Amino acid sequence: MGGNERSRLVLWDIDHTLLDGGGVSRDAYRSAFERVTGRPLEHMADMAGRTELLIAGDTLRLHGIAPAPDLLTRFINAVAAELDARADLLAARGRALPGASDALAALSRVPGVRQSVLTGNMRVLAELKLRAFGLTDHLDLAAGAYGDDAEERIALLPKALERAYAHYGHRFTGADTVIVGDTVLDVATAKAGGATILAVSTGVTSAEALRAAGAGTVLPSLSDTRAVVRAVLAADPDGDAAVAVAQ
Repeated sequence: MGGNERSRLVLWDIDHTLLDGGGVSRDAYRSAFERVTGRPLEHMADMAGRTELLIAGDTLRLHGIAPAPDLLTRFINAVAAELDARADLLAARGRALPGASDALAALSRVPGVRQSVLTGNMRVLAELKLRAFGLTDHLDLAAGAYGDDAEERIALLPKALERAYAHYGHRFTGADTVIVGDTVLDVATAKAGGATILAVSTGVTSAEALRAAGAGTVLPSLSDTRAVVRAVLAADPDGDAAVAVAQ
């Protein structure tokens, strides 16, 4: 990190924040479950904001199957293989959400800002989804945290900070980190780690629920690029100048 600019790490959620996968992930889970257990999928665990390890483990439990480590590993690997086999379907049925690409590009032009992800997706799925919609150019995926790093989402922020230090050689803290996400678990993760939360009501969680969970800033979408950049730089005394650069 050069110069005197204030450093800031922006960690993006993926599903329903940057993109909508069109339900293809659920199809992949269904086929993977049948491959691994030999049984049809009858119940799907709640996916909103949760890690892949927790979703897979709870889905097994809902069918009366103990998520032994070996079985859990085979299940999430099967999910990855099934989604990879549906990459064309993902691109056809899914979409980047309005403003996502422009927001990533604008923040990449702000001195001192680095961008990665904090997502419930395992890394291989995160990369597949982001590539499908051309959203990888401004994200340093080596500095992120993923749904196969830990079961609980709040454990992912320390992992991202650790990886960001290894990747950039700069020790980010919660105070200079912004999490962008669409669920109350994104809000909880930011609060637990002392990070700023920029919430977007682009998923199943309402703006009111996000505010009630503790999100100080809630946007209806990423469509207003200037508003996104302002929200990310809200605590920066030079924020207005940086917004002008981002445009």
